[in-house]
Parts: sequence; structure tokens; C-alpha cells
Amino acid sequence: MTTGSPWFRASDAPEPEPIPADPYGYAQPSPYEPEQPYAPGPEASYPADPAAAYPVEPGSSYPAGTEAAYTPGYPTTAEQPYAPASPYPSGPAHAHEPQPAHAYEPQPAHAYEPQPTHTYEAQPAPQPAPPYEVETESPYESAHEAPYTPVDEPYGADEAPVPPRDETVALRALETPPGPGRAERRKAAAKGGRGGRRGTASGAPARRPAEDRPLSRVEARRAARAAKDSVGVVASRAVGELFITLGVVMLLFVTYQLWWTNVLAGQETDKAKERIEDTWAHDTDKPDDSKPAAFEPGEGFAIMYIPKLDVVVPIAEGISKSKVLDKGMVGHYGEGKLKTAMPSDKQGNFAVAGHRNTHGEPFRYINRLKPGDPIVVETRNAYYTYEMASILPQTSPSNVSVIDAVPKGSGFTGPGRFITLTTCTPEFTSTYRMIVWGKLVEERPRSKGKPQALVG
Repeated sequence: MTTGSPWFRASDAPEPEPIPADPYGYAQPSPYEPEQPYAPGPEASYPADPAAAYPVEPGSSYPAGTEAAYTPGYPTTAEQPYAPASPYPSGPAHAHEPQPAHAYEPQPAHAYEPQPTHTYEAQPAPQPAPPYEVETESPYESAHEAPYTPVDEPYGADEAPVPPRDETVALRALETPPGPGRAERRKAAAKGGRGGRRGTASGAPARRPAEDRPLSRVEARRAARAAKDSVGVVASRAVGELFITLGVVMLLFVTYQLWWTNVLAGQETDKAKERIEDTWAHDTDKPDDSKPAAFEPGEGFAIMYIPKLDVVVPIAEGISKSKVLDKGMVGHYGEGKLKTAMPSDKQGNFAVAGHRNTHGEPFRYINRLKPGDPIVVETRNAYYTYEMASILPQTSPSNVSVIDAVPKGSGFTGPGRFITLTTCTPEFTSTYRMIVWGKLVEERPRSKGKPQALVG
């Protein structure tokens, strides 16, 4: 076995030509050329006599058992038993000849010539075309678009150039499409009447007649029918007006009940109080006020004071709404089965009634009275002072026992001189009655002046 390079020179390969010297000195070693004619490779061991060591079988061009790589197409001879695989497509083993280094010739630097500067000449600004007037409305509506789009006016409203009249008329004549004839207008009107308000067959909106043209008989009738309201519109309008009227009436009624009746009652009570005081001042004959027969129904005979509630109200005979209560006065139970005692009686229950809401509402806040609060009744001859004793917040209107001589539920156990105030409850209703009781604590003649409850 000899040791050597796997690359070997063929016996018939020519000697490599010497590399000519570089006359310019610019030659550079090529990165793609090996520095040696043959590239070094791994060393391999081969037998001294390949033919003896590796006999070739008859009919075969490759020795059996060889470890070298053979490329098909290269026959092996006795002189060349081991031909290594060649990277070239065909032919005998190629002798790699060194190639001369490529000489790069220097190129002259490119000279950039300065270019002349381009001179832009000022051009005059384009003048916009004068905006001609376009007639936007024609005698008939049309789906045609304007033949041109108007440009923005470059001038003010006073400076815009206006073309001559003849030219404007000519432009309008060219731009305005001709309108349909009379027959076409009638057909369009008939189609619009049968199918409702709709456009023409071509999709354009129906043409309307010119404003200066009188309507035909058919068009006038159709316009008159269209101007009339339908039955549903008339009915809904009537119902709406009815509801508005009812609302206004209800508002006026509430205003009358809650405000105006109090105004009227205040005027009535003032007049009644003046009449009572005038009668006391000018009547020299002073009858006994303990006789109820001396007073007619609706006639005032006394004045009630409730200092805590700032109430001063006349007392009239009877509990009639129209004659007494609705006039803002307090009514005395003095008729029929509901007849009660007078303040001057030595024993009994002086019972009165009054409105809690509307018509003066003298008893509106009697629920605020507490035991011991004074209630004063002034008559022709004396002042009668009562102190509030108890209250019944709610009872049936049919419960007349609350005005008995000894009222039930008042807490009084025996006969005495009592006062009873009755009114409706809850407020703004007459479903139940509220009762307030008091007991006489002082009887003071008028000649001695007002009692301490009124003076204080």
C-alpha cells in the first residue's frame, strides 16, 4: 500500500502552461481559483498492484470489491484501474489546469456634466368662464339634468359679468327641454288620478301644469276632493277638541271649588259678621238670645272664635248648605230631630257644623286642636268660653249620638254645658265625620269686655 493523493495526473495530460506575468500590476488573485493546481484531499491507501489485489470479473468494467467510487461511463483499463469520480459530464479524467488570474482593468471615472437649470416662465392665470344664468325652474318638472354644472362665482354678486340678454335667452332655449303637449298632459293627469300620485311610465316625476295656466275642470274637481278632509280626520279632530274642552272645564271647576268658592265665602262671612254686629249695636230691645225661635233659618246670631287656628266665623241658624254652609258660615243644629241647646242654656250640648274644604273651609284644621285650647262663642249678651276636651277622628255620618246632651264617646259622664264641632273627613270628601268636643269654662257678659282668651 502506498500513500498518496486521490487526485493524480493522467499519463497523457499535458503540462500546464506557465502563467504570464501581469504587465500592469493590477492582477488580483481570484477567489474562485485554487492556489494549487490540485485541491488537497484526504489521504487514501491503495494496493501496489490494483489488478492483482482487485481482479476484474469477465464482462465487467469494474473490479469486484473495490472501495473507490466509480462513475458510470468511464471504462477501466489495466493502466488506469482506479479512476475517481469526475465532476465533469464525460471524457477521461480531466486535468485541472490553473487558469490565469483575471485582470481587472481600471475604468475612467464617469464625468457628470452639469445640466443647465430649467427656467419656468410665468404663465398668466386662466380666466374662468363667465357663469351663465341657468333657469332652475321650468313650467314642467323634468328629470333631465342640467347640461352643465354651474361653477362657483369668482366675483362678488355685484361684479359678476352678465352675458347679453339675447345670449341668455338663447342659452335658456337650448337648456330647457320642451314640455309635453296637451294630450300628453291629460294622459299623465289621468294616470295620476287612477293610480294615485305617482310618476310617469319612464320613472320621471309627473309634470305639473304651469302656475299661469288655468286648471281644467277635471283637475279642479280632483284638487277640490284632495283639499277635503276624510271622515277619520274629521272624527279624530272632533274627539280631540272634545277632550280639550273637557279638560279645560275640569280645570275651571277645580279652580272654582278650591279657590273661587273661598273668595265668595269670605265676602259672605264678612257681610254676615257686619250685619250681626250692626244689629247688636242699634237694637235697643235686647231679647234673650236663649230663645231659638227668635232666629230664622239662615239668620246669623253669634260669632265663633278659635284663636289657635285664627278663625273668626259667624254662626247661623240651621245646617242648610245653600243658605248657611256654602256661604262660609257655621250652622247650628237647631231644627227638627237634630235640635240642640243654645250657649245660654244652663245645661245641654251646643252643636254646630262647618265645611272642612272649600266655601270658606272654617273647620279645615280643627284636627290640630289639643285639650285645653279655647273656643269662644260671642252672642248679643255674653262671651262663652269653652276648652277643647277630646276628639273623634272618624265616625259615620249617621252617628247622631255625638250631638246628644251628653255626647257618646266624648268622655263626659254627666250633664253639663258642652260644645260640639262636626265636619267632613278625609279632606275633599264627605265619607265620614270628624268630631271635636269642648266644655264651658267661662261665661262673661259683653259689658265686662272680652275674655282673656281673646285679649291674650
